[in-house]
Amino acid sequence: MAEDVSFEPAPLDRASAFYVAGHNGLVGSAIWRKLQDEGFSNLIGRSSSELDLKNREAVFDFFRENKPRYVVLAAAKVGGILANNTYPVDFLSENLRIQVNVLDAARQWGVERLLFLGSSCIYPKFAEQPIREDSLLTGHLEPTNDAYAIAKIAGIMQIQAVRRQYGLPWISAMPTNLYGPGDNFSPQGSHVLPALIRRYDEAAKAGQASVTNWGTGAPMREFLHVDDMADACLHLLENYDGSSQVNVGTGSDVTIKDLAAVIASAVGYTGKIEWDVTKPDGTPRKLLDVSMLTQAGWKASIPLEEGIRSTVEWYRQNIESIRS
Repeated sequence: MAEDVSFEPAPLDRASAFYVAGHNGLVGSAIWRKLQDEGFSNLIGRSSSELDLKNREAVFDFFRENKPRYVVLAAAKVGGILANNTYPVDFLSENLRIQVNVLDAARQWGVERLLFLGSSCIYPKFAEQPIREDSLLTGHLEPTNDAYAIAKIAGIMQIQAVRRQYGLPWISAMPTNLYGPGDNFSPQGSHVLPALIRRYDEAAKAGQASVTNWGTGAPMREFLHVDDMADACLHLLENYDGSSQVNVGTGSDVTIKDLAAVIASAVGYTGKIEWDVTKPDGTPRKLLDVSMLTQAGWKASIPLEEGIRSTVEWYRQNIESIRS
């Protein structure tokens, strides 16, 4: 069985072919922007209509024809609590197929550096806070999104297996809750922060006297602007080589109730905020320990209130064309 090859931290070659899988999504589009800003001149992206990553033959053909030197696997079927809880088969099956196809093809066609992106939902529901990387597989998952989590855990395991069996310096990173331009603002399929932005913006425009949110508002969540995430991804590709997944977050969290208040203020909503306690809260707290990321030389730079304000502006400017 092969040992990890020697990887010395160094800038990636800006002229080499770099494939961003999922380049139209929230994370992928931010990574694409970051790479463009950093001078990468040979970026490769395919929409889902151009390349169905669930089609193994098509994925292998794509890698054979394009032979990317670097890959970020940001493509995934994603959604909020409602979507994950309603369609677990879709979230498990589709994500497993996407990951296995891309990772197998990347290995066969000699991808040098690859970053697999997962999610903080891989960790046990009641993991000790803040959650360290070694908490993986130490307890039960949050049942409302366990299918998605299992798929992402499988991706981490495949990265580690490739490192052991083939000696490739591939890595994986687990972001906390992300938000920013390009997010999904659908009432049914979005995560909490963009869902609240849409809800409060519409309530402000309609002059609603009150807005009711799911749960108690007590759970605590950590939020990272997607532009910070993109910056962290490039930093890890150029500076980190290890078998453990790396947590990517801010190191601080906020209650959903406080988040709602910040968003209401950002959109100019002045009505009453109410809570439907018959609806599920999900995981009570989910704060990532970012010590490993800090040791690798990176930390977040976009404050939450600033990031929310800019996201509200983007939402309003793009309301006709965003995913809704």
